[in-house]
Amino acid sequence: MTIEQMKVEFSKLPMAEKLLLVEEMWDSIADGDHALPMPSWQRTELDKRYQEYQEGRIESREWQSVHESIRDKYK
Repeated sequence: MTIEQMKVEFSKLPMAEKLLLVEEMWDSIADGDHALPMPSWQRTELDKRYQEYQEGRIESREWQSVHESIRDKYK
């Protein structure tokens, strides 16, 4: 079955069954012992930011503070 065929069949399901299927899919993904490959550009950027952090050129904040500022921005 192709992805397009799956989409068509999925659209025919009642909402409760769609939610159960999505939950099953997420569980299947979480149970897998595989990691997504990281593109080289992303590794380069993470390395650069970590180096800046180690050198004290980046200020860190606690997650709660970041979360609050995002929530406040979109109130």
